[in-house]
Amino acid sequence: MEYVIDLFLHLDVHLAEFVAQYGVWVYAMLFAIIFIETGLIVWPFLPGDSLLFAAGAMAASGALDPWLTATLLIAAAIAGDAVNYSVGRFIGPKVFSAHDYQGFLHKVLNRDHLDKAHAFFEKHGGMAVASGRFVPIVRTFVPFVAGAAAMTASKFVLWNILGAFIWVGVCMGAGYAFGNVPVVKDNFSLVAIGIIIVSVLPIAFEMLRHRRESTS
Repeated sequence: MEYVIDLFLHLDVHLAEFVAQYGVWVYAMLFAIIFIETGLIVWPFLPGDSLLFAAGAMAASGALDPWLTATLLIAAAIAGDAVNYSVGRFIGPKVFSAHDYQGFLHKVLNRDHLDKAHAFFEKHGGMAVASGRFVPIVRTFVPFVAGAAAMTASKFVLWNILGAFIWVGVCMGAGYAFGNVPVVKDNFSLVAIGIIIVSVLPIAFEMLRHRRESTS
């Protein structure tokens, strides 16, 4: 556990070590991490945003090819969400099968919830898929739920691609522009924590708004 925390807080240092030790294989590692975080619902805790930022900083220093890195990471993000969506589309209707409310599990996995999710994703799904990429854990579950809710495939593909370009472009671009600034480089652990805080702020604001509405 201590190693995981250290890896997250000093991702820039460890990434530099990986580049020095494994060379071009680092590209495959970066692709795999982003693909796994976005594509496998059982791995929602990988440091996607921080990794993109660190990769951008490494690209700016010349340790990584910026265009190759960006292309691979965008491809990984698109492929991951596509796989997650497909899995959700396949197993969603099988899991959310009940229309009655017999017991807690049936209440949670009620088919009516899936129908409501379908209506939501048909109306707002595009923005959810794209903006959800910037929120840790949420970005892993959104494509799965979109697939389970049978969001129109063509609409999902469009927003999946658009969201991947924006997410990788913003996070990696920020690292490319600011990652090697001395104050940022010397305080990467604080930057990593700050990235998480900024990412989860939309959820916090939404929960606060919902709480105020429910009590008013």
